[in-house]
Formats: sequence, C-alpha cells, structure tokens
Amino acid sequence: MKSAPFTYEIKVEGLIDHRWAEWFGGLFITYVNESETVLIGEIQDQTALHGVLERIRDLGLNLISVRRVERNP
Repeated sequence: MKSAPFTYEIKVEGLIDHRWAEWFGGLFITYVNESETVLIGEIQDQTALHGVLERIRDLGLNLISVRRVERNP
C-alpha cells in the first residue's frame, strides 16, 4: 500500500549550499541562522526519507530535528 507524500522539515547543523537541492530530491534549502540549515519539502515515503537522512550523514552533518509538517485542511 503506497501512502501519499508528506511534507518534512529537516534541520541540520552547518550550511548546505543551494546547489545541493537536487541531490536532496528537490527539497527547498533555507538557513535558520549562520550555522543551521533547514531542508523542507514533500518526501514520497519512508524509504525516501531515510535516503535524505543518509545523504545528511554522508556529508558529515549533525542532525538537529526531523518534523513532519501537517497539512492544513
């Protein structure tokens, strides 16, 4: 059973250049401050979410939080 995609907000320590957006599946990259990056966007399923988290690990970034953003009705 395939579920609908959810929007996720993933916060990491460090700054990720906007050029990495495609590598992160087209997630939008923004900065909280001078030392934290937020990746936000739709992620198709749990497998894709784990893929994003693996890329964060591969870049040696520290994960701060992962939050599923609820849709407004």
